[in-house]
Parts: sequence; structure tokens; C-alpha cells
Amino acid sequence: MIENMETLLVLSRTGTMMEASTELRVSQSAVSKRIAALEKYYDKSLIQKKGRRVELTQHGQRLVDKVSPILSELRDMFIEERAGSGELVIGVSDAILSSWGPEVFHQTKKEMPDVSFVFHTHRTPVVLDRIRSGEFMVGVCTGSDSLDTDLQSEVLTHEAMVIIPSGCKTIIFPPEGELPVITIEDYSGAWRSFRDEVTRLRIRRVVSLESFFSVAQMAIAGFGNGMVPIGVARTLKVPESCLINLGPKGLMRPVRFVARKSTYSLPLVANFYQSLLKRLSQN
Repeated sequence: MIENMETLLVLSRTGTMMEASTELRVSQSAVSKRIAALEKYYDKSLIQKKGRRVELTQHGQRLVDKVSPILSELRDMFIEERAGSGELVIGVSDAILSSWGPEVFHQTKKEMPDVSFVFHTHRTPVVLDRIRSGEFMVGVCTGSDSLDTDLQSEVLTHEAMVIIPSGCKTIIFPPEGELPVITIEDYSGAWRSFRDEVTRLRIRRVVSLESFFSVAQMAIAGFGNGMVPIGVARTLKVPESCLINLGPKGLMRPVRFVARKSTYSLPLVANFYQSLLKRLSQN
């Protein structure tokens, strides 16, 4: 029954069977069966289709409102048990774990030798949702915290954005007009945090991709200028002499430490945060 309730909560948040199945890592058929089991048990329709999306009925919303606090308490209990056993489950934005993240985490692990680190990598919105659900204890991700008021968030550092010129050929930022770039798409937490600054700097996104590493590889191959975090460019060994570093111009993406408010007080989580903060402040 708890599994079915969790499924209803995820579906209410994602709005589609496909997104719910992706987050839960089960088939869409399994999601449908779990919801059907709940509807049979309560003898009420809990969801209804609206276009391509799914919405809760009045009965579904009442059920979600009632079970959410109970499930939240259960998640907190399981998180405390895992923390007590020395296990730290961490969700990390993929661009971080694919670039400078592993080295920093490895250094942090040396300071916490008795702790078992369990990493998962996803895009920032998925990391945040899985922190909310209690699947991840903490997250290291990007973007602004203005939309995540239900979570506690602290900025660890700011990472400069750079432009990789098309084909890695040296270019100069134009004194007039706009510079067309390939960069990350709207769904990214990073894009939402600096899109206004992009306009101010006269940078125009002409193509959007789901991965900063894909953006960088397209730029290196000559498909256009690519705007990525500097850690991505360095990981791909792009010569820094040809990069346009936008950090001094104020274009940086915030790297955040995020957890549920009830989780922040756990000694294991607090120690991990302090160690990461120290490491990143030294870089």
C-alpha cells in the first residue's frame, strides 16, 4: 500500500505516467496498476486525464493531502537509520559528477573514512524531486533556490561559464550585436539561474541540448559556439587560451548543497557539508 501511495504522490507532482515511471524506475504499466489498485481499494477515481497530462480528482487530492505528512515522517525515519549506519546517499547533477565532482568528493571521503558514499547522477530537477521523496539524503546540484523553498539550500561555490568557439578557433566577443551559442535547455537548473544574465551579455541561444557535454562536443566539432561550465571544458581538455571566460562578466552557475530541512541537522550531513564547503573554497 505504501508503494502505491508513493506512486500517487509522484504522479501528482510529475503530471504524466511517463515521467512518474522514469522517476520511480518502473514501467508505465506498473504505475497504472498501482493507481488502479488504490482506486479499487478506496472505490474512488483518484486521477483524470487532461490532454496529455494527468490530474488528481478531488478524492485524489484529498488522499494526497492526508498521506503526504505520514509518508514524510516515514522517510525521515529511514533517513535517520541510514545516517546512523554511516551511509550517505547523494544525488549529484550529471555535469558536476562528470567533471570536477569526483576529485572533490574523493578528497572529502578521505576526511570521512567511516562513511559509505552512495552516488546517483541525474539532472538537477530530478535530484531535487528525489530529495523530496526521501530517496536521496542530500544533493549537490546547480541553479537558483528561488523555486525550492520546501528544501534547505546553501551555495557551495560559483562556477564560471565559458564559450568554446566553434571548432576551437579563437574568436573575440563582438562589440555589437549578439553572439549565437549552443547551450543547455530551459529545463536545466543552471539555465534558469543565469538566463537573464545571458541576455544582458548579448548572448543568444540558437540551439539547446540536454547535456553540457553534448554542447561542448558539438562546439569542438565545429557546429557552433558552445556555452558550458568551465569544468566541462577542462575535462574535455579544451585549451583555455581559446575559451571566452564569462566569469569576470558575471555569468556563473551556482553550485548548491541541498537537503530536506529535517535532514540538515543530522551530524553526518552537517559534516559532509562543511567538508565540501572547505574543499570548494580552496579551489
